[in-house]
Amino acid sequence: MLAGELYFGNDPNLAQLRKEARHKVKALGEARDDPERFSESIKNLLGTVADGRAIIESPVYFDYGKNTHVGKCFYMNAMCTILDCARVDIGDDVLFGPNVQIYTAEHPVDPATRLEGLESARPIKIGNNVWVGGSSTILAGVTIGDGVTVAAGSVVTKDVPDNVVVAGVPARIVKRL
Repeated sequence: MLAGELYFGNDPNLAQLRKEARHKVKALGEARDDPERFSESIKNLLGTVADGRAIIESPVYFDYGKNTHVGKCFYMNAMCTILDCARVDIGDDVLFGPNVQIYTAEHPVDPATRLEGLESARPIKIGNNVWVGGSSTILAGVTIGDGVTVAAGSVVTKDVPDNVVVAGVPARIVKRL
């Protein structure tokens, strides 16, 4: 799965890991009003957290949680989804608006392969000082550079260089900073 090879998404071991992530997400929501427990819940859910200033608003969904790694001062608004079947690296000072979707998972285009229950995943990397506007989607294999703004509602299908604003479906550079 993490290596980008085809795997069975319904594998019992993977199903158990997703169940554990759901329990951790529930604990995160229950700890929101207790800063110490909240910070610990975030660290328990994610693979790595650079500092104690990460904030994840509920409700939220992670496939595994442990494959997501965040830098310093990360903020995720409510209703976000991270399908972290592959590694997700999020840099320092990154903000997610509400309903941001991060999809490392991919399903085969070939119907016969898809019917077998096979899927794959590719990593996503988001640089430092990035703002991802509400209801944006970032697809598998994408790297977003430093200093980028992703306009609300965008679908990012390709790599984005440093210091630009991207917008649209599919997202395109609309401004260089």
